[in-house]
Amino acid sequence: MSLKKIEIMDTTLRDGEQTSGVSFSASEKLTIAKLLLEELKVNRIEIASARVSEGEFQAVKNVTNWASENGFIDAIEVLTFVDNGVSINWMLEAGAKVQNLLTKGSLNHLTYQLKKTSSQHFVDIEKNIALAKEKGVDTNVYLEDWSNGMRNSKDYVFEFLVFLSTQPVKRIMLPDTLGILTPKESYDYVKEIKDKYPDLHFDFHAHNDYDLGVANAIEGLRAGADGLHLTVNGMGERAGNAPMASTIAVINDFMPDIEVGVNEKVLYTVSKLVENFSGVMIPANKPVIGANVFTQTAGIHADGDNKKNLYFSDLMPERFGRTRQYALGKASGKANIQKNLQELGLQLNDDDLKKVTQRIIELGDKKQVVSKEDLPYIISDVLDRTYEEKVKVNSYVLTHSKGLKPSTTISITVNDKVFEENAQGDGQFDAFMNAIRNIFKRKQRVLPDLIDYAVRIPPGSRSDALCETIITWKSADKEFKTRGLDSDQTVSAIKATEKMLNIIVN
Repeated sequence: MSLKKIEIMDTTLRDGEQTSGVSFSASEKLTIAKLLLEELKVNRIEIASARVSEGEFQAVKNVTNWASENGFIDAIEVLTFVDNGVSINWMLEAGAKVQNLLTKGSLNHLTYQLKKTSSQHFVDIEKNIALAKEKGVDTNVYLEDWSNGMRNSKDYVFEFLVFLSTQPVKRIMLPDTLGILTPKESYDYVKEIKDKYPDLHFDFHAHNDYDLGVANAIEGLRAGADGLHLTVNGMGERAGNAPMASTIAVINDFMPDIEVGVNEKVLYTVSKLVENFSGVMIPANKPVIGANVFTQTAGIHADGDNKKNLYFSDLMPERFGRTRQYALGKASGKANIQKNLQELGLQLNDDDLKKVTQRIIELGDKKQVVSKEDLPYIISDVLDRTYEEKVKVNSYVLTHSKGLKPSTTISITVNDKVFEENAQGDGQFDAFMNAIRNIFKRKQRVLPDLIDYAVRIPPGSRSDALCETIITWKSADKEFKTRGLDSDQTVSAIKATEKMLNIIVN
């Protein structure tokens, strides 16, 4: 079976830049353009609208200079207007050779925006196309609001197509400008047109207002469209355009009779670069490129992956230059933790693994964020218990009020006997230590001196994640360290102190 080759036109730098608050610099446009054509290997890119600004002119010029030197100039396209050749002159000065001419694809737009008849509009378009040809410019034609045209003024659309079929245009582009189509309509409308004009090249341009961008693009292809317009990360006005990554994945996995040249391996790289340049963050659950989409959370899923890849599908992360992750939290099982330990090159016996698993579940219940980088710290905290637990901090109240010294009230158990104490200090932890000292004075026990106090956050962690407090103690005969782990610095210090008390009591 011969494959139908589909053109992919990326319009991130034009339609995608119409995302609210986004404006790419000239150097950013050039970087993205290079990546799209050289690495991602899309067929064409639409990089700007003509006549926008001096900055846009310079950006286009930078891209076309590079494209001319590297054999990509025919893949560079600029949106132009029916304006008596002003747009054509602008793009020629900027070095572009392909115009995407914006015309009216619905009678509604023609009547109320242009206030012209169809024949008047066609005459203007014909002049533009003739001028472009004269100046060595190739023409593709956008039928703006084509989807509403097919719904409400189909006779006008087909009158337009009759006219265009006589013109020297390379591509006719069918945009669902307002993202109003259903998948069925996308299929039916494209098929009706393609059946009537099988030899003309038609691109389908989907928007995502009803979250149907991918579905509509796929149905457009099924109906016979020869090309698709996509944007990186689905950027674009309002809800954006059909997104590049998920559309390409769907084509490759579910449309075996269609071939696209896009390099899946760099989809994620390109997506992250555009995220950086645009400032528009990729949602964590965005298919293919989101932070969490290849992350297994439930322990049963990790267990299934260990046994026979039971939770794998064709949508493998390696296809996109990514790796599968196993989340750590209250839903984690031993299998999740084992997967993360393997990545870190660590091994635990079954008993220790159970202890660490329980600790992670406890942290997850407290809504604390646990990352792979936290694991060595959690292991150290859990397994650093070479003593019998004879001292336990039952409860405490830490008070810090303006104009008053910090104070604490604590309850601890020492050798099965409960003690309560209140004390003040220079800070909350100092007040806590003073209360502890008072209790041990009554027991005629001297506590070791605190000689160093260090707090650190695991690499890669965030401010809402765990912190480790390491306290160095010195008694008459030895110096030693204890560690405490918690999201709260003071609490982690209290946990380190509890360990110290157990060491000196045992």
